[in-house]
Order: sequence, then structure tokens, then C-alpha cells
Amino acid sequence: MGHFQRAGHMDVSNTIDVSDPDVVATHVILLLGKHYPDLDPMLVSLLFEDFSRLYSGRFPGFHACDVRYHNTQHVLDVTLAMARLLDGYRRTHPEQGLDSNLALVGIAAALFHDSGYIRRTHDRRHKNGAAYTRVHVRRGIRFISSYLPAVGLNALVAPCARIMHFTGYERELDNLKVASAHEHLLGKLLGTADLIAQMADISYLQKCREYLYEEFTEGGMAGEHCKESYKGALYRSPEQLLRQTPDFMRTAIEVRLDGHFSGVHRYAAAHFDGQHLYMDAIQENSRSLEILLNGGEF
Repeated sequence: MGHFQRAGHMDVSNTIDVSDPDVVATHVILLLGKHYPDLDPMLVSLLFEDFSRLYSGRFPGFHACDVRYHNTQHVLDVTLAMARLLDGYRRTHPEQGLDSNLALVGIAAALFHDSGYIRRTHDRRHKNGAAYTRVHVRRGIRFISSYLPAVGLNALVAPCARIMHFTGYERELDNLKVASAHEHLLGKLLGTADLIAQMADISYLQKCREYLYEEFTEGGMAGEHCKESYKGALYRSPEQLLRQTPDFMRTAIEVRLDGHFSGVHRYAAAHFDGQHLYMDAIQENSRSLEILLNGGEF
């Protein structure tokens, strides 16, 4: 399958429409059902339904998602990757490991890991959710802390809150507190899913240049007059952000994926029977970007 034949709304295997919550929910429930016969699929359906309501503006007290990079498709892509990593892990560790409660925590955390970008309806200060970029993880944790008990899932709040920090940059990964070795593994799987899904997106480079730069500017971390760096970089223009993307990708792989997250991205290859489709697509994006930058064509 040629890398460039994939449509923008399709997942890395070119089989699942990651812009459609129902399609992704069906696939996630199918994957989890293989390993967790005691997990109630209705709970997973409920989480997906409420995610849809939140992002489409049908959740009381909240605006629809108005950021273009960290949007519905991004979250569904990440949640699908999370389910695949869980599947790959269980395939290679059938006797031990993550139980159905932790699997549900992983899916809930994936679905709401970026809920901190969603504006409340009484928010008059900000015109766009990207203004919350620096604090979105903290706001997301606040959201799940009120949402999960409302649907009878109080027990998920604390573990979700702990592992959602693995998707952020505001705390050092070495200092994150978790309740157990299995919860630590779950956090690494979540942080990994967040990175591999976006870097393997067929439109990753275009989205960085157009949508991510837009979000950074709105969040006060980019723009012609911006003086503050974000994650050690200063972005004065969309082109500059793209020029620094190869470094970001290298660091994401070496420091986060293979370092802090212990290479758990390899469970994606176990899911795909030996083919690491995510890493293949990431390398393809990286090569495309190098060609683009060497030619100076934007």
C-alpha cells in the first residue's frame, strides 16, 4: 500500500475512518472484547458517546471543539492507537498484566486527554480553546474529575488523572506519580499512543504548518512578536515550525518513545502481526519533510 494513497481521514492501516466516532468505537470494542470478556462494552460506548457530545458542542456547559489540530480526529486516532497497543501488549503478555479496569482507564484517558482544549460556555476571556495549550492537561483532568463520577465511574478518576500527565510537557516524566507498575505501563502506552498517532498522520506536516502553528500563536507560544519559547523552541512563522519539526520528531522518538516510554510503541507491531505501520508512516513523514526542507519549497 503506497503511503500517499491514504485519505486524510483514514488511520495508518487505511482501513478505519478516524473522523467517525462510531466506527472507531466499534473497532475498539472489538479489540478489547478479545482480551477482556468481563469488560462491559456499554461502558466503552458511553465514553465514546459523551466524547462525541463534548466535541460537537452537545455537552451542557461547553462549546464545541474549536481547535483544528487537537480535534476530534486526533483524539479518535490516539484512542484507536491506544486500543491497538493494549492488544499488542496482551498478545505478547497473555499471562500477566493489564486487567479490564486498567484497559477501561486507558480508553477513558485517551478519549478525554485533550478535553482541556474545550472552552466552557461562560468563558468570555478566550475566543479559541488553543489559549489553554499550556494548561490543557490540568483542565482535562478537571473535566474528567467531574464527568466520570456523573456517569458512575468514580473509580476511574484517580488513575485517569495520573496517566493523563504522560501526554503533557508541563511535568517531568521522571517525576510522575503512579499507583503501580501496571499503571506506569498504562501511562507509557497512553503517552506513546498520543505521539505515534499524530506523527503517523498522512497530513501531519500540513497540519503542523497550518493548524498547530495557529494553535501555538493563539496560545501565546508562537508568532512574529512572541518572545517565549515552547518546549525549548521559538516559532516566529509556520515555516520555522516546520524547520524545527525534524528535531521534534527525533527527540520524540529517542527521548520519549524509546526513552521514558521504554519502547512500548513496539506493541503496535505485535498488533499488526509484525508490521510496525505507525513507525513506517512516521519515517515516511520524516523523509518527506527532509526533502521538502532541502528543496526550500513550502
